[in-house]
Amino acid sequence: MRDPYEVLGVPRSANAAAIKSAYRKLAKKHHPDNNQNDPRAAEHFAEINTANEILGDEDKRKQFDRGEIGADGKPRFQGFPGGGASGPRGRAGPGGFESYTFRSGGAGPGQGGGAFEDILNSMFGGGQRPRPGAGGAGQFEFDTGGIGVDLDLNVAMTVSLEESVQGGEKRVRLPTGKELNVKIPVGVVSGQQIRLKGQGETAQGHPPGDLLITITIAPHSFFKVEGADLRIDLPVTLYEAVLGGKVRVPTLGNAVELSVPKNTSSGRTFRLKGKGLPKAGGTGDLFVTIRIMLPDGNDAELEALMEKWRDQHPYNPRSGLG
Repeated sequence: MRDPYEVLGVPRSANAAAIKSAYRKLAKKHHPDNNQNDPRAAEHFAEINTANEILGDEDKRKQFDRGEIGADGKPRFQGFPGGGASGPRGRAGPGGFESYTFRSGGAGPGQGGGAFEDILNSMFGGGQRPRPGAGGAGQFEFDTGGIGVDLDLNVAMTVSLEESVQGGEKRVRLPTGKELNVKIPVGVVSGQQIRLKGQGETAQGHPPGDLLITITIAPHSFFKVEGADLRIDLPVTLYEAVLGGKVRVPTLGNAVELSVPKNTSSGRTFRLKGKGLPKAGGTGDLFVTIRIMLPDGNDAELEALMEKWRDQHPYNPRSGLG
């Protein structure tokens, strides 16, 4: 994963307020709801959240700066304490790790090789294996089963708006080729992650990793999502707008009837309470915006009527625009 400072675009000297501000701007800009045509939006949004979880927490930020945790927030292996004439000799390696070589034999006065091997046994549970070295000394290779290895798998899943509201089950294919049926919880939102324990990658001597599924809600054919609210453009006829009447409005549940008042202009918006998406403490609303649609093709009778109306009842709806 990328350096969290790089992800948020802040210098290492940035204070808490600058980090918070950078996170809010990026989260708003890259939220999956605002980037529904970008298949990687959910992944980028998750990366921003992870960076903020580290830099936005004072203790975690200090741990990261000291090299104790990585960009994913997981502990890093820091090498072994100690040192001295017969102790381990380390050199810096990639990723902040240190490479150590231990030698047995040839110990100086008062430094028995067997005692040192006992220490290694206690540290590694007997996992070291001697390898012949020059001069009769032995070099040890270690079973690094206790060192953290990232075996988690990250995949993206796109669900429909109806599936996000009602829940359900969907099949996902992993990079390993394995396929799983995943239960979609009711009320899932874009950017949310589903964790399946033990369904990640495997490696000998390590517990299996987890599967992290980042959810993206697919664009709907006529509903637009705004938080827990929904918006829809509702086409009406010219005579429905002029004379008024009841029109059918689709919702995520059963359709409802909306009473359109007489002389309703295009662009007028009505709110249907409780017809939006589930949220903490209730449900969002559905906002219905009227769009007057004329019939297809030329209608000589309608044109004649409008010409008569224009001559007898002239008005200028743009008079307030200057």
